[in-house]
Amino acid sequence: MSPAENPFAEGQPAMGPTVLIVEDEVLSRLAMADYLRACGFNVVEAASGAEAQQLVLAGVKVDVVFSDITMPGGIDGIDLALWLMVNCESAKVILTSGLPDALTKARKVCSQVLAFVPKPYDYGVVAAQIRELLQAQA
Repeated sequence: MSPAENPFAEGQPAMGPTVLIVEDEVLSRLAMADYLRACGFNVVEAASGAEAQQLVLAGVKVDVVFSDITMPGGIDGIDLALWLMVNCESAKVILTSGLPDALTKARKVCSQVLAFVPKPYDYGVVAAQIRELLQAQA
């Protein structure tokens, strides 16, 4: 989704906190987004790290970022997390990956990332982790 397709168009009421899902696998992203919407979260989707950056730069307010680590396009989840710490400091970051080495690297490089979730993940566990991060923020 490009910034021009901002889901916060006038007349659209915001629901709960906003979660930005960054995942290049379309079906995984859509399924997680649908689940989180059903849980009452406002969800914004991006297919790449660069797309996520564009959304943030366009002014989309994000409370939590749930991002895959391994993505094509030059900006992986680790790069995005580091960028968010400077450009969207209030966003809580959760990284996910099906590759154990990617999670290990992320833990070493991104000490400020608050949660790491291995794939495959349970949607309910991810939603609970998001709620936990938001409650800790309050």
